[in-house]
Amino acid sequence: MVIKMDCIEELNDNLVEFFDRFSSWENSVIQQGSITVAGAHAIEKLGHYGSMSMKDLSKALGVTTGTTTITVDRLEKGGYAVRDRPENDRRSYIIRLTEKGEEAFRIHHSHHMSLAGEIASLLSEDDVQNFVAILKKINSEI
Repeated sequence: MVIKMDCIEELNDNLVEFFDRFSSWENSVIQQGSITVAGAHAIEKLGHYGSMSMKDLSKALGVTTGTTTITVDRLEKGGYAVRDRPENDRRSYIIRLTEKGEEAFRIHHSHHMSLAGEIASLLSEDDVQNFVAILKKINSEI
């Protein structure tokens, strides 16, 4: 299937605008707290999926283990997360949220849910279902 260049250009323009607006929104929400954007993303993953290894957290975030180590160091220093060593593998760490991290997750997640609700309120139920299907398709490929 060949898509016309003007359609791709319009898609690009709208993606860039959406990304800019979403990034601005997320930065304004995060600036209210004491964590970074990367830290908020890690807290979001740990809050949704529970404790996980550094390798699994890196994979979930789509970044290197080195980048994740820096993020987890900051979360640990801020009291949001801790590293536990599993009994069966003393070479790795399991990262888990502390009570403070759980609370940060609840607050940050509620902001995400509010934004999702605002977006959904602009669309019909069918549009929301189609939008979710499109996002799932895109997310599975990139």
